[in-house]
Amino acid sequence: MRHCVNCCIQLLPDDLHPQCFSCRGPYHSHHKCPICKGENILFPVDSKQMNLLAVLEVRTENNENWTGLFRFKKGKRWSLVCGLIIMTLVMASYILTGVNHELLLIPSSLRYRSFSNNPALADDEYLRNLKDFHQPFLMNISYEKYYPNIKLIINTITSKVEFTTRQLPDLEDLEKQELHMFSVIPNKFLPTSKNPCWYEEYTGKNTTDPYVTNLYALYSKHFRSAFDYLRKEFWNHLYHFKEKHYRLRCLPHFYIIGQPKCGTTDLYDRLRLHPDVKFSAIKEPHWWTRKRFGIVRLRDGFRDRSPVEDYLDLFDLAAHEIHKGLQSDSGTEHSKMNNIVIGEASASTMWDNNAWTYFYDNSTDGEPPFLIQDFIHAFEPNAKLIVMLRDPVERLYSDYLYFASSNKSAEDFHEKVAESLQLFENCMLDYSLRACVYNNTLNNAMPVRLQIGLYVVYLLDWLTVFDKEQILILRLEDHASNVKYTMNKVFQFLNLGPLNKKQEALITRSPASNTRRPEDRNLGPMFLLTKKILQDFYEPFNTKLAQVLSDEAFSWKQT
Repeated sequence: MRHCVNCCIQLLPDDLHPQCFSCRGPYHSHHKCPICKGENILFPVDSKQMNLLAVLEVRTENNENWTGLFRFKKGKRWSLVCGLIIMTLVMASYILTGVNHELLLIPSSLRYRSFSNNPALADDEYLRNLKDFHQPFLMNISYEKYYPNIKLIINTITSKVEFTTRQLPDLEDLEKQELHMFSVIPNKFLPTSKNPCWYEEYTGKNTTDPYVTNLYALYSKHFRSAFDYLRKEFWNHLYHFKEKHYRLRCLPHFYIIGQPKCGTTDLYDRLRLHPDVKFSAIKEPHWWTRKRFGIVRLRDGFRDRSPVEDYLDLFDLAAHEIHKGLQSDSGTEHSKMNNIVIGEASASTMWDNNAWTYFYDNSTDGEPPFLIQDFIHAFEPNAKLIVMLRDPVERLYSDYLYFASSNKSAEDFHEKVAESLQLFENCMLDYSLRACVYNNTLNNAMPVRLQIGLYVVYLLDWLTVFDKEQILILRLEDHASNVKYTMNKVFQFLNLGPLNKKQEALITRSPASNTRRPEDRNLGPMFLLTKKILQDFYEPFNTKLAQVLSDEAFSWKQT
């Protein structure tokens, strides 16, 4: 006889034992089974005697799982199917409605319009969060339908544009900010030199390294090689008088002050071929804008501040030649060497005042109390300035291609332009145009450097301290089409001596410098829509620039 196990584990009806009277009933109990009665029963499993309760425990677990699954499939499967069908219908309806009403959840910066008017725009965390919120979502979609939204942003910006005259600082305030600089650079220069130069006493010995502390030499191999030569020739170029030694120091006679990606490198390379022109040891020292504040790249933090002596060291090669001319007994040679002028070509000089927030705290309404031109004018009121400009739309795209490190594309550029416009709009809602243009936090947050193309804002600030006749404004478009014409304008502006035909041919026929890289050219032009957006943004600034310069070509309406 088989022992009943059904009353203990509730197996299927096929396993019921005839002597178990309660297996089918609702009040089942194994005590009513006259065979097992709850006793420990040995049950044969695989020819071995095993405790029945152990077998029942295993069978019970498996049975409950299968029973639950069976009941789930049988009782709830229709509910699950119905729920999925309903969810699918709802999502399909949402998508169809969103397409018709442009409500799809596309996280593109082109769709954002709401910005909080946070007065603490200079707060780094706020702008960082804002920037993270607008990370571009690259999709192969048409941007045409979002143009009205961007146009609203541009209209908001242009409605807030106001060209105001800045308040100039007093000379005493400038001296308080740069006591050491004013103690090194004299008020007057040598009258016999066309270039601003002066002699200062040198107290070192002939074995002393005059460049041992120069930070340019410490941080750059190129500088170190230039200074190696200067060390060898340094003692021979001193002026010795009554057992004292004097060193000729010079500042630049002219500055190529901007703008980036506007042909300044090509202008520099051609201009330095003129026999009367000498430049600093490198093209762009960036001393006035960055190095004197200890900045290499602002996002990398601060280093030691480079003193003015480091900057003057960069002109020692040119100073040696001027000194040689001043000491010459030949009247002809003296006249020639005396006409040597020194230039400096840091393309950041015109626009980069980002460091002011860290060093000048007496600002008014977010505007910098001191600008680069204030200090240059304080030392060199007769300095000459050269500016090369180009269509700001094309300048921005060239700037993007040159400085972007990866994932460059017309689509990525479009997204970055849209994001930058919204950041700029947010600033203009709370601050003046000048405050936004010189706002370091905003400038670092924008993924493309929109502000550099606002030429007239910077030019008007330079014109508050320098006369218009001291600034030569050129267009890259004119320079590219007629190099000889623009170079002659520069020579006349600097009052340089005439050139023979061979020298002129060398300067004007040399190939262009620092042109677009082949891999960047392969990316093609920007989207036509992106170009239209940028033209709308820059249009009021270009119009104002053309009015200031009385030259409609600077409106770039035909390019």
